[in-house]
Amino acid sequence: MMRNPFPHLYLLAIFTVLFLSKSSHQALLDDVSIPDLKLGDAFIPNPRLQSAFVALQALKHAIVSDPNKFTSNWYGPDVCSYNGVYCAPAPDAPRIRTVAGIDLNHQNIVGTLPYQLGYLTDLALFHINSNRFYGGIPETFRYMRRLFELDVSNNKFSGKFPSVVFYLSSLKFLDIRFNEFYGDVPSKLFDMKLDALFINDNKFRFTIPKNFANSTVSVLVLANNQLNGCFPSDLGKMAGTLNEIITTNSGLNGCLPPEIGKLNQLTVFDVSFNNLVGPLPETMGNMKSLEQLNVAHNKFSGNIPPSICSLPKLENFTYSYNYFCGEPPSCLKLPDKDDKKNCIPYRPLQRSFMECSSFLSHPVSCNSFGCSLRTPPPPKHY
Repeated sequence: MMRNPFPHLYLLAIFTVLFLSKSSHQALLDDVSIPDLKLGDAFIPNPRLQSAFVALQALKHAIVSDPNKFTSNWYGPDVCSYNGVYCAPAPDAPRIRTVAGIDLNHQNIVGTLPYQLGYLTDLALFHINSNRFYGGIPETFRYMRRLFELDVSNNKFSGKFPSVVFYLSSLKFLDIRFNEFYGDVPSKLFDMKLDALFINDNKFRFTIPKNFANSTVSVLVLANNQLNGCFPSDLGKMAGTLNEIITTNSGLNGCLPPEIGKLNQLTVFDVSFNNLVGPLPETMGNMKSLEQLNVAHNKFSGNIPPSICSLPKLENFTYSYNYFCGEPPSCLKLPDKDDKKNCIPYRPLQRSFMECSSFLSHPVSCNSFGCSLRTPPPPKHY
């Protein structure tokens, strides 16, 4: 993620939408003795920056490798001058400065996250993507009640799903992708009022829960985990909010429900490399915002509805490596399409007639997909 060129303005904007809860500093610091920190005569001792000093020094000492020397200026009490640390007026006390953001992205830092980071109770952004942090997310993060964005992606974190996120009442952006988290994903994750959720490329194994469609996200990426089950029939509840959903290589099965056509704000739909079957629902022709559609490497069959390839914004439609047996001419006119390895007569690079006939002789139970087993003239490219 690129660093915001105006981090202070961004943090101020975030602070204006956060609930102004009571400070949790005292609960964290009852057993911590912190000396007064003065910066010349210009500053009155500030307990929030004092606690931030303790937290950031703990983080610096938990770092075992900093090849870019990004934290080399992390000394002294002026924490607002530290690289990657951003201060702003406290939302509940505008005359008091506080640490509102930390951005250590793309520094190749090796280390762990110490429990003292929980002292940063005013923190709105915590971005440490593309490093080599390992271990887990400390339970003391629960005190970060104003945390708006948590991005620990592309590191070496491990363990079960970091359940501490369920205490973060202000959280809107959660990105834990490309780590080594494993096990179940609690269903209550989909009841959180998030705007974006990235849990892809971990080792999670879970069944799509009944409350899946309760999610308020605009972007949902679950790819490269092991999911069980089908898309729920109430998927249409996510209409109006969901813009992108990517579940590539996740072990999904079953058919796409007709209710998927209600997702009229969806721009990207990628369910490639799964075990989905049956036809593409006719209702997908109602997804007027769709730009990227990828259903490749599944077991879809039947005829592709003409309404899909006539969608006004569709630019890329990838439906290769399935068992489709018919495509409308409008699909061939798309700016970018891929129809190879299907059962479409007269098209190049299709499956063999024997392979198609063997698959299509066992109809999918979820719906009738209308493929004829009539023997077509064998295309030259088979």
